Amino acid sequence: MADLRVDFCGIKAPNPFWLASAPPTDKAYNVVRAFRAGWGGVVWKTLGEAGPPIVNVSGPRYGAIHAGDRRVIGFNNIELITDRPLEVNLQEIKQVKRDWPDRALVVSLMVPCTEDSWKAILRQVEDTEADGVELNFGCPHGMSERGMGAAVGQVPEYVEMVTRWCKQHSRMPVIVKLTPNVADIKGPAAAAKKGGADAVSLINTVNSMMGVDLDAMTPSPATGGYGTHGGMCGPAVKPMALNMVADIARTPHLQGIPISAIGGIETWKDAAEFMAMGAGTVQVCTAAMVYGFKIVEEMKTGLAAFMDEKGYARLDDFVGRAVPKVTDWQYLDLDYAVKAHIDQDLCIKCGRCHISCEDTSHQAISALKDGVRHFEVIEEECVGCNLCAVVCPVEGCITMVPLQPGEVDKRTGRVVGTPINWTQHPNNPMRAAEPAE
Repeated sequence: MADLRVDFCGIKAPNPFWLASAPPTDKAYNVVRAFRAGWGGVVWKTLGEAGPPIVNVSGPRYGAIHAGDRRVIGFNNIELITDRPLEVNLQEIKQVKRDWPDRALVVSLMVPCTEDSWKAILRQVEDTEADGVELNFGCPHGMSERGMGAAVGQVPEYVEMVTRWCKQHSRMPVIVKLTPNVADIKGPAAAAKKGGADAVSLINTVNSMMGVDLDAMTPSPATGGYGTHGGMCGPAVKPMALNMVADIARTPHLQGIPISAIGGIETWKDAAEFMAMGAGTVQVCTAAMVYGFKIVEEMKTGLAAFMDEKGYARLDDFVGRAVPKVTDWQYLDLDYAVKAHIDQDLCIKCGRCHISCEDTSHQAISALKDGVRHFEVIEEECVGCNLCAVVCPVEGCITMVPLQPGEVDKRTGRVVGTPINWTQHPNNPMRAAEPAE
């Protein structure tokens, strides 16, 4: 079996599957159940400084977007950081770490943006013998209105400043959790690195409102007749998270900083994709809340089986392997050409490919042959956009077949592999303008 052990910025764990800072990690009871189920580590739900207690709403805290089969694909929450007393949390963290010394136990923190506040809570967390801290610079609701969470994470100067304070006042590894609610994730990531962060984790939840109750005319979910924006996670945010992880992993001045990936991870394959894109560990929340802690069993066995099949003995053998294949649009090979192909043995004659292409794309799929319902690709019109394969309900029925060098693209009449005058190519935004009449 493949070796799933990780050493993430000095934090060791038996596997890369950690629970993210969220409701599932709010107390010892949950964390112990998670460790018994096989999770490699947890990030304890965010602690705040001692003082007036955090008060959460007692109405609905969660909202969701469901697929047609009621599977949760987007999950929204308006819950704040832990509302349990700081001292109780610290005692439980200390006991859990002593009982489970082989598991990673990182503590998420969020306090007012003053050096003394951070210094005080860091000292208290160090006494628990936790493995590290995660600075919550991402929470987009509730706490951000108080000048914390995303209010800090959206300002690179604040990210750098607080990170530097934490490195000065703590012996523990410092992980900076980044908010996706920014124009460019690289700015806050660079600030975290400049401040001395040992790693970054991303993404935190995405600002969102899940719907509107059209009878009550209130946002949904509502508390006492009013609603607010919250943070969305779940499978719907995975593409955004994967893109931001890739952005950091492939940026030269950010390369080398360890990444813990978060965002829509439900299966071993999701995890492997983030790892191939540069993540050393993955954090899970929504999938655990929807399906329970035992999903980690399939995650571990699935990842190990994948690694065995590919010949990867350790995680490091494939972490980051896909990063060199990510590029900017301007560097894509415009000489590459594909055509859609419909497997007639698999085709169920539903016509979705035809109508999608006919109405919204390139009119490249015919619907009739000899007066009979029959769908075929018109190569002279096909641009290889992949829309037909996306909408087809039968997996593998429509594939995109690359044209080989020397073949003629029937749409353009060009022989694949021949030189192209890119300076005048219509796909070149910098091509010379047509001379005026």
